[in-house]
Formats: sequence, C-alpha cells, structure tokens
Amino acid sequence: MLTSARKTMPPLDYVSIIRSVYADRREMLLGAFASAAVAAVSAFQAQAPILFVVAAAILFVGLIRFFSMRAFWRAGIGDDDAEGAEYWENRALIGGALVAFVHGIWCLVAILIVRDPFAELASCTLTIAATVGLVARNFGLDRLLTIQIISLSVPLWIAMVFRGNFYHQMLAAMMILLLISYRKHAASIRSLLLSAVHGRVEVSRLAAEFDIAITTLEHGLCMLDENGTITLANDRAVRIFAALDVGKLANQPFERVLAALAGAGGAPKPAIDRLRAIIEKHGSGKIQFSLVSGPTFEVTVTSGQKRTVLLFEDITERVMAEERIHFIARHDALTGLPNRSHFSTLAVEQLRCRADVGASSTVLIVDIDEFKHVNDGFGHVIGDELLRQSVSRLREALPADALLARLGGDEFIALFASAQDEGQAIAQVIMQTFQPSFTLNGILLPVRVSIGVVLDPKSQSDLEELMTKADLALYSAKAEGKGRSQIFHAQMDTEYHYRQRLKADLRQAVVGGQLHLAFQPLVDLETRKVVTCEALARWTHPEFGPVPPAVFIPLAEEMGLISQITAWVLHKAVEECARWSWPVAVGVNVSARDFRGIDLPVLVDLALERSGLPPDRLEIEVTETAVIEERDRARSVLKALADRGTAIALDDFGTGYSSLSYLSALPFTKLKIDRSFVADISVNPRALRLLSNVARLGRDLDLKVVAEGVETEAQLDAIATQTSVQQVQGYFFSRPLSAKDIAELIERFNGTGTSQATTKRING
Repeated sequence: MLTSARKTMPPLDYVSIIRSVYADRREMLLGAFASAAVAAVSAFQAQAPILFVVAAAILFVGLIRFFSMRAFWRAGIGDDDAEGAEYWENRALIGGALVAFVHGIWCLVAILIVRDPFAELASCTLTIAATVGLVARNFGLDRLLTIQIISLSVPLWIAMVFRGNFYHQMLAAMMILLLISYRKHAASIRSLLLSAVHGRVEVSRLAAEFDIAITTLEHGLCMLDENGTITLANDRAVRIFAALDVGKLANQPFERVLAALAGAGGAPKPAIDRLRAIIEKHGSGKIQFSLVSGPTFEVTVTSGQKRTVLLFEDITERVMAEERIHFIARHDALTGLPNRSHFSTLAVEQLRCRADVGASSTVLIVDIDEFKHVNDGFGHVIGDELLRQSVSRLREALPADALLARLGGDEFIALFASAQDEGQAIAQVIMQTFQPSFTLNGILLPVRVSIGVVLDPKSQSDLEELMTKADLALYSAKAEGKGRSQIFHAQMDTEYHYRQRLKADLRQAVVGGQLHLAFQPLVDLETRKVVTCEALARWTHPEFGPVPPAVFIPLAEEMGLISQITAWVLHKAVEECARWSWPVAVGVNVSARDFRGIDLPVLVDLALERSGLPPDRLEIEVTETAVIEERDRARSVLKALADRGTAIALDDFGTGYSSLSYLSALPFTKLKIDRSFVADISVNPRALRLLSNVARLGRDLDLKVVAEGVETEAQLDAIATQTSVQQVQGYFFSRPLSAKDIAELIERFNGTGTSQATTKRING
C-alpha cells in the first residue's frame, strides 16, 4: 500500500525530498513546451485537430505545474515542517499525475485514433523521454512516482493492446518491464540520495561539534601537517601568540612560533629545543616553560597519521599555588621566615660549604624577653605584630647573607659567616636595634631581647651541637638578668656535658626500668570528685636526684626514647587505673614522635586487653605542637583511637596559633586550657573574660573543658562562678602523687567519708 514519505523518514530527510521534487521548474516548463510543440507539429502533419487539443492540454498542465512549483518555493517551508511538506507532497501528486496522464492520452490518441506513423513515433518518443524525466525528478517520492507511472503507462498500454497488432502488443508487454525497471532505478537513486543527505547531516553535525569544541577549549590548540605547517589554530592559540607578534597562524610554519617563544617570549632554549625535537620526530610528550611576560605554559604534544596536535595550557595559577604550598610547608606562616626543618636543611648545606674552605660560622639564637606577658597582657594580635616587626629589625642588624629562621614561639636563629669576634659584635648591633620602643597598633611598647652566641671556627661542628651550645649561652644570658647577649665559652661546657651525661643515664634508666609514675587529679567542679588522673613520668637520678620532666622529656625526644617512655607510661598507667576502686579515668600524654615512632592504636589495644580497663577510662592527651608536626598521621591515629571509645584531649590549649582549626578537624573530646590563662584571673578581669570565652568556645563544640594550673582558692572561685569550665587541675587540690597516694586521694574525694577539712578546702 502506498503511504506518505512523511511516515517513513525523519523530517529533515522528508523536507529535502519534497524540495527535490519542486526543483528545476524552468526545465520542467521547457519540457512541457517541447512536448506541446511536437504534438502540434504531428497534428499539423497528420491533419488531426484532436492532437492540437492534446498539445494545448500538455501546455496547460505544464503551466499549472510551473506555477505550483513557484508557489512552493515562495512558501519557504522549514527543515522540520513535516506537515507543510506533506501538503506540498499531495499537490505534487495531483500535478505529477496530470502531467503523466496527459502524455499517456497523447500516446493513446496517436496510436488508436490518428494512426499516423509520425504522430505515433513523436508521442511515444516524447512520452518515454518524459518518463525518464519523471524518474529523475520524482525518484524521492515512491508514491508520486508510482502514480505517475500508472497514469502514463495505462493509456499507452491500452492503446498498444487494442491496436490489434501482435508487435504492438509485444511492445506493450516490454513497456511494462521498462516501467518496472524505471521504478527500481528510482528506488536506488532515492537510497543514494538519503545516504548522501544523512552523510551531509552527520558531517555537518560533527563539524559543528568540532567547531564548538575547538572554540570553547580553554587551552590554545594548533594542528600541524607533516611539514610542520599550522593547518588549524583556535581563538585561544591566536590570543596567546598575538602577544608575541606572531601574527596570523594559519598556513604558517610552526617554526615561527618557536622563534617567537625563544625570542620575545624569553622561553628557555632547552625547552624550545626539546619541543622542536618532539615535533620533528612526530612524537608525543609534555614540555613546561615560562615566558618573560610572566605566564607559564605546559605544552602537550600528540602525533598520529603524520599530523601533530599541540595544546598550550596556561598553568601560571597552578604553578603559583604549588609554589605557595611549597613555601608554606617550609616557612613560618606569621613571619615568612624558614621554619625549623627548612632552616636545618639550609644550614647544614652552608656549614658544609664553609667547612670545605675552612671559613668560620656564627650561630645566634635570639629570644624576646617577657614575650608571654605581651601575649597575656595585650593579646595575640599585638604579639604577632611584635614578632613581625622583630624580624624586620633582625634583618636590618644581621649581615645581608645571614640565614634567619624562626625556631618557634619568640625564638629566632641566625647563621652567618664571621670572623673571630664578629659574632659578638653583631649581637651587640641587634641589642642596639631593639633599643627603640615598638609601635604596635597604637601601643608604644619597650622590648628587650636575650641572645646566645656560639662561634664555630672552621664550621666543622654538627648543627645540633651548635644549636645546643647557643641555647646554653641563651639560658646563661637570661639567668644573668635578660636583655643581654652571651657567647658560649668553656664554663658552659660543664652544663653541656651534664646534658650529655643525662642523655646517657636516661637511656640506661629507660632500659633498666628506673622511671616511675606520678598522678595528678582532675576534679569535676559540679560534683567535686576526681574524674581523671593525668599520668606523669618521673625520673630520680641516682647521683643528681629528681630530674625535672622539663629537662629529661626534651632529652628523650632528642634521643628517640620518647616513644619507649610513652609505651611504658601507657601500660603502667592503665594497670594502676584498673586497681582504683572508683571508675576514674587516666590520661596519658603522647608526643609528636609517638605518631610515627610507634603504632599507637595497637599499643592502646594491648594495654587495655592486659589490664582489663574499659576504653572509655583512658584519655590520650596531645599538644597542639604534636598535631601540627604530624598533622596527617595524627588525624588518622586519633580517629582510630576515638573509634575505639578512647577519649582524646587537646592539652595546653592556647599556647599555639592554629588551635581553632584543629578543634574542628580532629576528634577531640576534652579541651585543657593552658595554665597561662588561669594565672591572673583573680586579679585581672580581662584575663578572666578571656578564660571564660575560651571555655564557652569549648562547650559550644561539645567538649569537656578543663582549666590547668589552679593554685589558689580565689582562682577556683572565679572559675566556678564566672566560667563554663567543668573540670580543674592544679596544686590547689594536689601535686602529682605516687600510685599509692593517688588511690587514697581518689577514695577520700570520691568516697562518702570526705573530711571536713577537705570539704572546706574544695568548697571554699
């Protein structure tokens, strides 16, 4: 059954077919005039007036068809107007059928009525020619072509059959085969047309997508042929090279671009030579270079089928970000100076170079006197500004080639080449530079510094040894009244060797189990009961007596023994805690080295398993310094411990610069406010407000808040009545006690038989 082409093909294809049917209207009209003229000539020759009527009919139908085709093009149907195309298809069916039928009638009249040889020959010849034209014009619409063939062939077939001549009848049969072949040829042509249309549409689509991709690409793109000539360049590439006066890129050798990069662009010659070599070899790779104008580019070269594609990516921002990250990792964020780690790397290299030539070096450690009081009295904003201005004064006083770094807090270190007495002279210059008062946010503040100086005559000493000696000299300067410089000399060797003796004996003490534990209680303000005891390592030297933790703990860290001590404290502390008659927790301190020196979660699991202590009765205390030094490792370790149910406390809060960020980033459950916040709260309302605000911050983060260093009843009253602190720790309740004494204290505080004296003391 014949159907409209609209139902069998996409709208664009359908509209294209209809347009092909209405094409070449002038040629169609010329054909109509020719057929009418031949019919008129045959009428005149055969003296058959009826053929004049046929000629007029052919001409009339041709004119109708012509004006219909002109109306179609004036209508201007869109590419997706399938309904409009169907209307014109129906009109073409009527017009085409009339044209075919008139030609068929012409043949019938000439063969059956006129029976003139010339008239028969003329009609059949022109009709067959018209059939070929119909096939050529209307092949796209099977329905139209079929109707036209039927309209034309039926009268012709009737005429030949009823002529009564065997040969005419045989010719009629052949005509049927001929018309069938015409229809098949039309189908083949239609298939080719649709394939061509589909191909053109697909090519147009791909071309449009390619153009969009090239146009919107953020990187500059150049495509080179096998001779290195630019055949394609997008707008981004044009803009990049316009600044280098390259001019038009298309059809230009890429060598011009390379010359511009090496010339006005100022790109490094090795990078340009490598890029040129990759292009010449039709290879692939990446090249990075910076131009004099500032931008840094990464060029990605890809080759294939004798073509080369280059992508120019502006990575200036990425490089700057990487450099900034690298700088931050190696420098102090506040002052911009090298940090301790980076200073060590630079200093070791400088000492090695000077040792090779026998040059002497000087190390200075500069400490700002009473800096803690500046922070406590004026706030950290003023303290930070003091540190920044101090760096400016130090740079002014030190030699231009001096290596200056911030060790941490208010300590700075400088390393420079010097003669025998020059180090002490430069220290005096620094002292004079700090004589004028500082102006800090409108506050005039006098500041003094203490300086430790050590001279290394041939730069052959170990950096750590130099820093230790400079520290000893600094301590000596402070001990003699501060605000002065002190050069390391032979008398200080005694203290230095004392430290070395302590190091050796400490190692033996750790191995021989000569350390012992002390416990200091944390008291809950609401219940006035002991809730936690902090476990503290203690060492009594057989010759020197008790060695303060502030002395032997740093030594243990220097020697790499701190993790062994931490493991021992952990096992011993949970063992003692499990014996207490009340469910009091125990806190154990860990250092930065513990995060990388031992597997802390495994160690905790083992200690808890052996002691039978529940995980929620163990608290791990960590300082902000430890978290900063081992940030990534600390995060994973502390999370693993928190997942086990172990409490995590941030100790000495407020002594660093980044505490707030770590409070939200790490799984802390307790916040221990440093004793520096408590010291003046009974006499300084500002200090009390500061403590109160810090405590409120901790409570807002759902943390248990502890105030350290409570030593007087006035401090306790202020904390209890005017802050959100929940627990306190300090000498007011108890100094660190032995395992036996702490058990008795817990029983006394937490039991029902608390003495009246104790009750009066803790209740005020």
